[in-house]
Amino acid sequence: MERNLKNVLVISFGFLLLFTAYGGLQSLQSSLHSEEGLGVASLSVVYAALILSSMFLPPILIKKLGCKWTIAGSMCCYIAFSLGNFYASWYTLIPTSVILGLGGAPLWSAKCTYLTIAGNSYAEKAGKNGKDIINQYFGVFFLIFQSSGIWGNLISSLIFSQASNKAEISEENLACCGAYDCMTDTTNTTSSAEPSNSLIYTLLGIYTVSGVLAVLLIVVFLDQIKPDQAETEKEILETPSFCSTFLATFQHLKDKRQCLLIPLTMYSGFEQGFLSGDYTKTYVTCALGIHYVGYVMICFSSVNSLCSLLFGNISQFTGRKLLFALAAVTNTACIIALLLWKPHPKQLAVFFVFPALWGLSDAIWQTQTNGLYGILFEKHKEAAFANYRLWESFGFVIAFGYSTKLQVYIKLYILLSVLVLSMVTYGAVEYLEAKSSPGTPTATKKENVGPLTEETDT
Repeated sequence: MERNLKNVLVISFGFLLLFTAYGGLQSLQSSLHSEEGLGVASLSVVYAALILSSMFLPPILIKKLGCKWTIAGSMCCYIAFSLGNFYASWYTLIPTSVILGLGGAPLWSAKCTYLTIAGNSYAEKAGKNGKDIINQYFGVFFLIFQSSGIWGNLISSLIFSQASNKAEISEENLACCGAYDCMTDTTNTTSSAEPSNSLIYTLLGIYTVSGVLAVLLIVVFLDQIKPDQAETEKEILETPSFCSTFLATFQHLKDKRQCLLIPLTMYSGFEQGFLSGDYTKTYVTCALGIHYVGYVMICFSSVNSLCSLLFGNISQFTGRKLLFALAAVTNTACIIALLLWKPHPKQLAVFFVFPALWGLSDAIWQTQTNGLYGILFEKHKEAAFANYRLWESFGFVIAFGYSTKLQVYIKLYILLSVLVLSMVTYGAVEYLEAKSSPGTPTATKKENVGPLTEETDT
């Protein structure tokens, strides 16, 4: 097997093992640790720390440690979060959430840099276009990585299905499920929803082992950057200092289009935060039990992956405006339906319809918004994508931050308001683009490129 492809596969399966654990834990936080909102508070802290991490840690760590050891070290931060869940309290979960958030940005930046170097290296040897090879490598990575949402949630559902204390949820408790929830912990601590400590420890043990295996895979099998590639790495990492990068991120806000895209970017964090923090708790866990959370999130992940592939390919034929309209209409319909629907165990199929439609919409938000940033700000990609990560992370922080303070119906109205605002400002961006360059196609460059930036959950 060609050495560069081997390294791509090692990174891909390492991330698969790591995010099998983290993805499953993220889906369960609001249900497992509902006391005083500890679970969603920890997720809010993760994304707040990620904002700080994105601003200065990646270039510093990659320069000092290199890509391989930055990836391995950052993965250990995720393991710390799994360990913090064994004895979940404000004194264990919040500090480990900070550690995870700080490790998130260097992990993804090092991965992007490594795959870019590998792609450019192979392209140079084979006499091919660097951009094409890099896109192929990223395609292989995401093909493997995206399935982590399936495996992590499948493991949790299979383990929690072993619970021996299942009981029917009373109609009185069901009345507290849905948009007009009762804002009490009883919403999701019925006898059918709360697994035993032994099952929780079993799950956390599996997740921790999965993270450790990811680190070992990287340490043992991932090659260091070769000496003949060191110059490439040096060029890629010769970015401005922290102060320069920090200033460039905010100076980019002078571009009117960037300011207009802030609501759309934040909405991405809002809508993902609602699904993993509120839908799983007040609809699924409350009415069906915690053992169904994994199955529901598998439905979301599967549809999301398939639609990401589909919309990524058909956008050249449909255009992004039609796809954004489809996502907006689908999300609006879901929000209105969630406001009206009273969840009940007898309506089992409906619990899966919502995450499936949400996955379809999210696939559009992720693929098309990333693409939009790349097209609009081609000459300032670094500053543009730094803004993307910044504002989406703020969306997550806000969504998780108010999760325990407001009833679900209020959060749904906030979500709908942000969606409407996003579409208005996005329309303004399209208008400005059409006005400034009518009929001018975007030029494409055929050359070796720097690290690609893509959206991540952390």
